[in-house]
Amino acid sequence: MTENTGLFNRRFAANFIPLPPLQVPAVGSTAPDFSLPRIGSEDNVKLSDYQSKQPVVLAFTRIFTEKLFCPFCYPHIQDLKTGYQKIRDKGAELLMISSTDLVQSQQVVEQLSLPYPFLFDPDCHTFRRYGVGQALGAPLPAQFVINSEGRITFRHLFSFVDSNAELDTILAELDKLAK
Repeated sequence: MTENTGLFNRRFAANFIPLPPLQVPAVGSTAPDFSLPRIGSEDNVKLSDYQSKQPVVLAFTRIFTEKLFCPFCYPHIQDLKTGYQKIRDKGAELLMISSTDLVQSQQVVEQLSLPYPFLFDPDCHTFRRYGVGQALGAPLPAQFVINSEGRITFRHLFSFVDSNAELDTILAELDKLAK
């Protein structure tokens, strides 16, 4: 078992046992702050840096390795890529958070030509702070919309019936913030 590279790694072992979402921050509550490294930048991204500036869409995604994506998350990653400018046009920023390591994350961003900030959290601390759950070696996907005051206005947790929030749903939630 390797540190954090490859499929069978420390992260895989720590996230193998299925756990449903637990202690998920409620809509209306203050979003837990975090500081995570961003691919392509030497500086960490802090959620609190956006407070009083703009809304944020947090997209927790499930990527096992740089070549093995969750079959539910890969299309969602691509939808967000296609719709990123629409999110930006609504005055918001999209932060994608993955549990891949630095090298895997760099490869994902390069292979998929992702335009949005891609943050990585191989120890899954931020995934746990948001209580998104885990199964079969990786945290589960989830999406949160956070207003410019730092409060959660929308959350979507993984289920097999509705795995990820649709782009149109996220855009509609951002429209509500503009009113």
